[in-house]
Amino acid sequence: MQLFEITPAEVDRIVSVFYARIRRHPELGPIFAAHIAEGDWPAHEAKIAQFWRSAILKEGGYAGNPMRVHMSTPDVMPRHFTPWLALFDEVLSAQLSPDAAKAFSALAHRIGRGLRVGLEQVRAPKDAPPILR
Repeated sequence: MQLFEITPAEVDRIVSVFYARIRRHPELGPIFAAHIAEGDWPAHEAKIAQFWRSAILKEGGYAGNPMRVHMSTPDVMPRHFTPWLALFDEVLSAQLSPDAAKAFSALAHRIGRGLRVGLEQVRAPKDAPPILR
């Protein structure tokens, strides 16, 4: 059973519109450009769309590890999740019904929080106290 009403085509469109905006974003665009060659965007978007379709529509088929990918990319910082999520929310609001946008946003923010906290934990000094939020 899917988490909320959305079609696979809507998920694909969200991902496409979002990454078109990411590529133009002054802070996030250069980070993505350093890791995704211009000709590799279609494959990246397909992989991310599969991630979201697996998470929301329970399609399966996604075999990646987002935490590992973000942790192994040193120029991705915890602070980047704030503009990433704001941009994602803009796309959701423009592309979906209010209820679907709200539900998708809640899921994205929960995942983003987990990734951000994971990066903070891994990149904290070894003698720092744990982050408990």
